[in-house]
Amino acid sequence: MNIDRTFTVPLDHANPSGPTIELYAREVTRGRTDLPYLLYLNGGPGFPSPRPLGGEGWITRALAEYRLLLLDQRGTGRSTPVTRHSLAWQGTPRQQVDYLKHFRADSIVKDAETIRQALAVDQWSVLGQSFGGYCAVTYLSFAPEALAEVLITGGLPPLESTADEIYHTLYKTVVGKNIAHYKRYPEDVERASTVARFLKDNTVLLPTGRTLTVEAFQGLGNLLGASTGSSRLHYLLEAPFDGDHLADAFLTDVERELSWASTAPLYFLLHEASYARGHGATQWSAQRVRQEFPEFGNDDPLLFTGEMVYPALFDSDPALQPFRDTAHLIAAEDAWPQLYDIDRLKANTVPVAAAVYNDDMYVARELSLDTARTIAGTRSWLTAEYEHDGLRVSDGAVLDRLITMLRREEGPGHAG
Repeated sequence: MNIDRTFTVPLDHANPSGPTIELYAREVTRGRTDLPYLLYLNGGPGFPSPRPLGGEGWITRALAEYRLLLLDQRGTGRSTPVTRHSLAWQGTPRQQVDYLKHFRADSIVKDAETIRQALAVDQWSVLGQSFGGYCAVTYLSFAPEALAEVLITGGLPPLESTADEIYHTLYKTVVGKNIAHYKRYPEDVERASTVARFLKDNTVLLPTGRTLTVEAFQGLGNLLGASTGSSRLHYLLEAPFDGDHLADAFLTDVERELSWASTAPLYFLLHEASYARGHGATQWSAQRVRQEFPEFGNDDPLLFTGEMVYPALFDSDPALQPFRDTAHLIAAEDAWPQLYDIDRLKANTVPVAAAVYNDDMYVARELSLDTARTIAGTRSWLTAEYEHDGLRVSDGAVLDRLITMLRREEGPGHAG
């Protein structure tokens, strides 16, 4: 049974009498109102909660013990969205930045607290996937009294690392993902290099009119962090040419993999800013740190990139061009609040179980393990069995493992 719930919250929780936005959450239950709530915080930033189709293993597992609340985080889905039209209504690029600064994890946690109180819930459990795990740790930092337990999958955030330090670690992982892909599919080395050389010498437009540059083509490497991503990239590269031209079918497939800027602009605007917390401006950190890895500038072999947002995207992608000036101002913004209270996390008493994926391309393993050691009482599970999408593809096994870890009688610690 699904129940649609809507809530009105302040845009700025520090100014409750100011402008408001709407939040949407879908409550999924088996009809039992006596079960505790499990708030699900999705990955992103900028993506709505999943829409249940039936048969999702992790949802089935969750419903055995909880009422599941799937929140469309502010700016996404059926919550007041951030789009090129809605953002334009905010005024100048500077005014747009001031608006978007209210769409990070700290505001999402305050939204959750408003919802919890509206539902008259004393405490609830939280499940955070990827960026949702970052939000869960912010929740532990600033409102732990509201939490009965926290489960995190692929989302233990670096607590004190700068964006530069984070990207430096992630680029190394991305290099490893490329090596593993080419070892699995050696024929892709020449195929990818041939496409890159063609793009250097020719102007190629995707179906939406976006120019397919070498850098944009490298963005297909974002696939490599998913369980089936390497195979999907391989199949995409099977027949890239139609005679002397890039095949229409190939360009359509590339467009499909790269086109989500139109549905999730908030991701591109705030992805790098989600690492900013009192360290000053990020100044397009992913672009700057890339210069320390000159192998990404070669085309033999061509190395695909990962979850990095580059300023050129706001020039080449028609879906992102309306946000270009705003994106540059966000990169230069240095007034970001802290997202984590380290002292409070060290004194944490809320039960926490976290899955850390050994080869995670999006959240650095070693930094995640450092966080697990910092948050008192955390039971961490380091696994090479799943990639970053383990929650979704494991048919409930990942969530079941975390719940089981919390139910054990043994003391906290690493559950290797």
